[in-house]
Amino acid sequence: MAQELEPQPLSRVSKPRLYEQLVAQLLSYIESARLGPGDLLPAERDLAERLGVSRATLAQALVALEVLGVIDVQHGTGAVLVYRPSIATVIKGLRDHRNRLPEIVEARSTLEVKLAELAALRRTDADLAAIENAVQIMAEEIAVGDRGAHGDELFHQAVTAAAHSPVLAQLMTFIAEMILETRLESLAQPGRPEQSLASHRTIIAAIRAQDVSAASDAMLSHIELVSDVALLK
Repeated sequence: MAQELEPQPLSRVSKPRLYEQLVAQLLSYIESARLGPGDLLPAERDLAERLGVSRATLAQALVALEVLGVIDVQHGTGAVLVYRPSIATVIKGLRDHRNRLPEIVEARSTLEVKLAELAALRRTDADLAAIENAVQIMAEEIAVGDRGAHGDELFHQAVTAAAHSPVLAQLMTFIAEMILETRLESLAQPGRPEQSLASHRTIIAAIRAQDVSAASDAMLSHIELVSDVALLK
């Protein structure tokens, strides 16, 4: 008599996160509507009503698609389709991104804290002017209802330049695309653009005063703030 084999234990099937379900529905809509690159998606209010979710919940799904480069959300215009991928490809991309987020945060808190220290130590008047200009651009973006992503990017680039460390600058360039993903997610959180702008001003004050310790502490607090991303919880 053949020996009976013990059945393999079944693993629990994970329930898709709500924003993943919404992403799948949005991609299905894009497919059925035959939208192509450059086409505009319906307004958020319209999409939220069709899907039966709040605009805040829908915004998470749109940010997820923006992070992966599927759409480009333009202030005053809306969500523009960049390319039309498969649902499976996008969901895999989202999960891969979620899994590497802790490593991105770890890299930022290692590199950017040191860059802030060096910027406080080595910055020139021209460097300081560039940092302050970036903050002004971010403030102007937020004032008109934008998230301030461009100003935010310019700020961190200016701090990196002010550190006058070519090797660290090269490392920042290497992880720039991954940082962009977290920047988009973070600035999409309610109230986050204003919070991020305020912490930028704290960093500037320390760099202006050439207070190395304060610059380090301010940048670390900033990284901790912007790394709190509700989309991935």
